[in-house]
Amino acid sequence: MRDPIELFEVSLRLDSYDDIFSDFDIRSYSKRSLSIDFLDEIKRSINEKDGKGIELLLYAPEKERDSSKEVIIKGRLAAHFKKHYHLLKEEKRRVIKLGIGMVIAGIISMFAATFVLFKDPSRSLLLSFLVIFLEPAAWFLWWEGMDLIIFQSKKINPELYFYHKMFDSHERIHFKSY
Repeated sequence: MRDPIELFEVSLRLDSYDDIFSDFDIRSYSKRSLSIDFLDEIKRSINEKDGKGIELLLYAPEKERDSSKEVIIKGRLAAHFKKHYHLLKEEKRRVIKLGIGMVIAGIISMFAATFVLFKDPSRSLLLSFLVIFLEPAAWFLWWEGMDLIIFQSKKINPELYFYHKMFDSHERIHFKSY
């Protein structure tokens, strides 16, 4: 039997449902872009809540509440979190894959430079050029590839973590009255 997930409650007060969405986007709730302020407030709230599930409580004025709109908004929030989670996961995978490719190309360039050095490059202008070209290229490719794998892929982690948490919690989004 699985242990129940410890939930961290994020409560936000809305003046209207429009607070969730971008002021510049006039499409219907099912298509509108989410407000950056709204997303930033959620991120700020869950920033240090490792290992906890999120329960998002959105408080709206009782007289403004409309359950049919809330269903649409919950669906829009779930779609947004799912889309961005998968986009970021794919971006991280792409960055790591590119880094691995660069490291492999760097290692191949190192072997090629080593092979040229065994042929005594001082006897040929082309071989001398290849050594001069391959050695820095090898180090550059190896170094930049490792940077992508180790550091650049980790820069994606905070956003990926946020969207993963919200994607996992999309069924725990609730509207309440105030």
